Amino acid sequence: MAAAPDWTLGSCCNASQIVFCALFGVFLVVNYALWNFAIMKPVKLIAVFVHEMSHAMACWMTGGSVKAIEVHSDEGGVTKYVGGIRYVVVPAGYLGGAFWGGVFVVLSGNRVASTISASIFCLALLVSLKYSPNGTMVALNLGFLLLTVGFILLDWFVYTPLLEYVILYYGVSIGSFSVYDIYDDLITRTVDGSDAKACHELIPCCLPRCVGVQFALVALAFQAAGVYLALVWMGTQ
Repeated sequence: MAAAPDWTLGSCCNASQIVFCALFGVFLVVNYALWNFAIMKPVKLIAVFVHEMSHAMACWMTGGSVKAIEVHSDEGGVTKYVGGIRYVVVPAGYLGGAFWGGVFVVLSGNRVASTISASIFCLALLVSLKYSPNGTMVALNLGFLLLTVGFILLDWFVYTPLLEYVILYYGVSIGSFSVYDIYDDLITRTVDGSDAKACHELIPCCLPRCVGVQFALVALAFQAAGVYLALVWMGTQ
């Protein structure tokens, strides 16, 4: 029987919680050290995919229609849509990336939850290919689809907890990329065509850099919440 949640984390940390915290820190350090190397390119591009997919989901949830989703090799992307509520769709990219990064971090604390999150991720990779993707996105999605399915099979038939560590890495990478992207695109400079610029056009009193700071605080909160909830969950096992 699972123990009652310890919301104060007073009984932290058991073995799984220690491994989780150590890996979270290691993944952050490794990503930072390799950030400008080519090996990080696929990781950055999959974070861009999550950003664009978040725009698409916000569009669908508010009654709009998505025409195309693209990820470009220069780490940019675009979601073409009609309808929907722009006040929801525009900020959904940066905030959605941070949100899903936090969700992956939470779900990395359990084998079944990791499998479910990996399966949903694979479904998103497949569904998005219906929306006029460019060549870079097709290659990216198929590559991560095969990789993630491979990790699921390895975890269930060869070695566990491999998938939990993979999902944690996805969460850390997507979340940290979102925070960095917000800082680089929205706070240090104002980029024409950025989501912050679009938010400023919707709400003129909110300057682009101000929007960027707000996005950054929310993105950091998502990551912190992900770590906290994962530790609480692992404390019940």
